[in-house]
Amino acid sequence: MLSGVVVGVVLGALASLTSLLQPQVMQAMQGFMLGSSAFVSWNGCWLMAAVLIGCSLISVALARVLDALTLGEATAQSLGAPLKSSRIVLIAVLSLATGTAVAQTGLIAFVGLASPHAVRTRVNGTHATLLMLSALMGGAMLLAADVLARGLMAPEDLPVGVFTAVLGGIYLLWRLQPVQGVRP
Repeated sequence: MLSGVVVGVVLGALASLTSLLQPQVMQAMQGFMLGSSAFVSWNGCWLMAAVLIGCSLISVALARVLDALTLGEATAQSLGAPLKSSRIVLIAVLSLATGTAVAQTGLIAFVGLASPHAVRTRVNGTHATLLMLSALMGGAMLLAADVLARGLMAPEDLPVGVFTAVLGGIYLLWRLQPVQGVRP
């Protein structure tokens, strides 16, 4: 954890130094840090759609391994699930999907955390079903947040990343509240 803090501080310092040395970069950096769908081109949409389809197909193909992991790692391994290779592929798929979306829109917080939790509270199913519903829910949440963010301060646009960070943070804090009568 300490190494993550150190890397974050060093990279933050380099970003600050860049903004001091190249002031014209500051506006683009701020747009990226706040997250916005306003600058996504049609080429970016097609790229994200292609990556979504490819990553979804791979994820659904590995859904049975994720289902087996719900029984515990030892049980999944005894069932013959290829855990090591599946982990590597899933990490690569998640990294590709996340990197593609962030490269196009900037940092839009909490949609990827809130949407699976919202789906799991309503649906019991296999990981194939949960993965697809979570992707749909994430898209719906982002669309709703973007429409609301654009309408709240019209004619100015509130960056959608700011809006999702506030709402997603509140939602996840609410989900972390202990259930009455249950002791940790």
